[in-house]
Amino acid sequence: MSFEGLPPGSASKKRSFLESIYVVEVARGLAVTMRHLVGNILRTDRMPTMQYPEEKRVYSDRFRGRHRLMKREDGSPSCVACQMCSTYCPADCITIVAAEHPDPAIEKYPASFDIDLLRCVYCGLCEEACPCDAIRMDTGIYEIAADSREAFVVGKEFLLNNTTDGTR
Repeated sequence: MSFEGLPPGSASKKRSFLESIYVVEVARGLAVTMRHLVGNILRTDRMPTMQYPEEKRVYSDRFRGRHRLMKREDGSPSCVACQMCSTYCPADCITIVAAEHPDPAIEKYPASFDIDLLRCVYCGLCEEACPCDAIRMDTGIYEIAADSREAFVVGKEFLLNNTTDGTR
């Protein structure tokens, strides 16, 4: 092994056996870890940990929660399937299938309205792009849990009726 080209002093230092196998440095690292561990055990009141199910984080009023679809007086969605929200969505997580509405006063309605919550970045562009204020992100729900990936693709009925945590 050649030490040519290295700055002076880097190759000239002789290391002891303990330094060459890094025992001293490993012991110093373990001492720092143990100091933090013991300090956290003795002063639990100074730890930044929240007791999650009992304590919940308080978010600001500007927080965008999970999506919901607005309803008309008759209970049907106020969405007219104009595709504006799915066009503006940067994550491409909204899928709308349009159909003709039986009421001649209403041109179209969404036959299916699906949002993939795993792809959604919760940016709120869909809410801002909607010309008829049919989609909102004001539920304040941020706890979303499911046991399969397919459960995170929520449909029209879920978006119209569900106001609980979770996806089912």
